[in-house]
Amino acid sequence: MKMPKLGLGTFRLTGQQAIDSVATGLELGYRHIDTAQIYGNEAEVGQALAAGGAARGEVYVTTKIWTANLGAGRLIPSLRQSLDKLQLDQVDMTLIHWPSPNGEVAVAEYMAQLAEAKQLGLTREIGISNFPIGHIEQAIAAVGEGEIGTHQLEVHPYLQNLKVRAFCREHGIALTGYMPLAYGRAVNDELLQRIGAKHGASAAQAALAWQLQQDITVIPSSTKRAHLAANLEAMKLRLDEDDMARINALECNGRIVDPDFGPAWDD
Repeated sequence: MKMPKLGLGTFRLTGQQAIDSVATGLELGYRHIDTAQIYGNEAEVGQALAAGGAARGEVYVTTKIWTANLGAGRLIPSLRQSLDKLQLDQVDMTLIHWPSPNGEVAVAEYMAQLAEAKQLGLTREIGISNFPIGHIEQAIAAVGEGEIGTHQLEVHPYLQNLKVRAFCREHGIALTGYMPLAYGRAVNDELLQRIGAKHGASAAQAALAWQLQQDITVIPSSTKRAHLAANLEAMKLRLDEDDMARINALECNGRIVDPDFGPAWDD
């Protein structure tokens, strides 16, 4: 099963809210669910998946290894714990959530453990998240060209990450964009509202379609059924060249996710 181009993100969703969001998403037709160890909701996601009724082979599940679990001998046991919480024998994609802060653990060390997890059948595919180009080069060197299934990074009209995206394309690494609506900024953007209205769509749908048409997987999150349904409809929207160019012009290096432990970004 290939990663569906539009998935359901679960960042900041906890407890019953996470269960309800995933359950509603599955009911509406989502077949790609994204979680992470640090989100603290793998058990809730697992509960919703178990009750959702969709066959295991129909739902693509991604989780991410947190930085505390990158050291020698830690990654695989932590992934087994994630699988227990998710009530799964295997996830479809496992990502390194962030490079090791300050390079405390070498990229080669945790990527080798991730590759071993794939060999053990704990995950079908492996990938990375929030890696600048230098770290991506080290990751490729560690596991081999063609082994990194996706790079999940912040992408929206105000932060387009063009250098990293171009590097990934050159090396056959698919792209997954998180925070695609810029934490609500895109919803209130007048240009996106006008472009959406031109097509009988919303600003949010225009922002999602802009990424989808660039072959970037998107994983928006929502707790509202109407928003979850509307996000799915973005798959049907086709923007024209002028729409795409005007949205491209919104780039302003508007990074939202920039923690103290994060790497030095490529400008």
